[in-house]
Amino acid sequence: MSTFDEIRRIRIEKAKTLRQLGINPYPSQSQKDYSNADILAKYDELVDKKVHVTGRVVSWREHGALIFCHLQDQSGKIQIFIKKNDLSSTSAEKQTIGASDLKLIDIGDFIEVYGVVNKSIKGEISIFPGDIKILSKAIRPLPEKWSGLTDPEIIFRRRYLDLVMNPEHRDLFIRKSKFWKLIRSFLGEHNFIEVETPVLELVTGGADAKPFITHHHALDQDFYLRISTELFQKRLIGGGFEKIFTLAPNFRNEGIDDEHLQEYYSAEWYWAYADYNDNMELVEKMYQYIAQNLYGKTQFTRGKHNFDLAGKWERISYADLIKKRFSVDIFNDSEADILKILKEQHLDISDLNNRARIVDNLWKIVRQEISGPIFVIDEPKFTSPLAKSKPDNEALTQRFHCIIAGSELGNGYSELNDPLDQLERFRDQQKNRDKGDEESQMMDIDFVEMLEFGMPPTSGFGLSERLFWFLENVTAREGTLFPQVKYELSEESKKTYNLK
Repeated sequence: MSTFDEIRRIRIEKAKTLRQLGINPYPSQSQKDYSNADILAKYDELVDKKVHVTGRVVSWREHGALIFCHLQDQSGKIQIFIKKNDLSSTSAEKQTIGASDLKLIDIGDFIEVYGVVNKSIKGEISIFPGDIKILSKAIRPLPEKWSGLTDPEIIFRRRYLDLVMNPEHRDLFIRKSKFWKLIRSFLGEHNFIEVETPVLELVTGGADAKPFITHHHALDQDFYLRISTELFQKRLIGGGFEKIFTLAPNFRNEGIDDEHLQEYYSAEWYWAYADYNDNMELVEKMYQYIAQNLYGKTQFTRGKHNFDLAGKWERISYADLIKKRFSVDIFNDSEADILKILKEQHLDISDLNNRARIVDNLWKIVRQEISGPIFVIDEPKFTSPLAKSKPDNEALTQRFHCIIAGSELGNGYSELNDPLDQLERFRDQQKNRDKGDEESQMMDIDFVEMLEFGMPPTSGFGLSERLFWFLENVTAREGTLFPQVKYELSEESKKTYNLK
């Protein structure tokens, strides 16, 4: 068996040979008339016609004067049935590769084939070429030919290879594109306008999260990568917009697990003259719309949970759910009593230095047992610094979470638009930051000033791509094309490129 170094050396020599023959192994031009899937679907109208197809060679079998190979493009694979005697000769003028030089083509190369659509003796729809052109000479062999592609870290780092070797993964990301299109379509149908907001912020907010910090050299100030688009969207509501949304990446400098990444995409919208009840109705419709149009169903099973997104979703009190599970009153029982429960659940409580964090960790245990779908409502004011209080109980807010199969899959509320109340809540959050809570929200005086000019009653909602990961039943990294991984240059790479 040839070593990787030998294979790479031989392929480099083949590229040199092509150049000596006057063939450019990396041309800029190519021609493609149909995708592979289109030819398979339209065989009856294309039979006996000549077409140009392109793609990557993923198999190659020789039987005397016959060669059977498969060409893969984004749509799928098609067989190329090569009869050596039918091929045009190698020509620098036409940039074609004749029968005598087919040995210069390897699995992994991109080629262009011009030939007749028909069926093989075994009945497989095929292209019978007269001309073959090389489009890109692959210097490295595809993974399965030498070391395989099984290590998740390598899969994430070299996603481009994963997509070649596992077309079903490519299909997943095609569905992800449709997922975002459906959200845009749904919101557009409800008259929402897409807007942009800054990625770099002097003061970051809109969520409880630790931000990334960078330095703006031109302004000579530290900036933060946004953790949410919320506060800038609400500024736009104050500026006169009434229905707006963003679909954009957010950044949170936190841990990695199956449901969380530091860089992820989210959809977030704000709706003037609406409250959280209006938004719950809209969210319910949107999730059903996504499920039906992306998967053709509303019933799913995830782990031990069975659920149906159709119909009306139950609304249940946050505090009641916790009290039912642990017999604790999150408003009146002491922090020490709640910490005792967390300790009994074998959770690390060393960094929990305020009631909001303590209760949130208790809630995370409770939610894992909920199949849903439900809206959890009436969340405490001390965990919701941007949500409007309930008129009949100032300790509760007009906030809701979507809970499905133990996961939080969306968060919304009636937005706080009282500037003096918002100022006091920011001050409370700052006290938590001063105690060492890096996830507490920052004092945003500019936002308070906007509120003092006036912002109408508004409801906002945000969902992340976690919803897509969840519906696909994949982890966060599996559902992200290029998740961040710790990079280390391999010894093989150092050797190949003569690096230290």
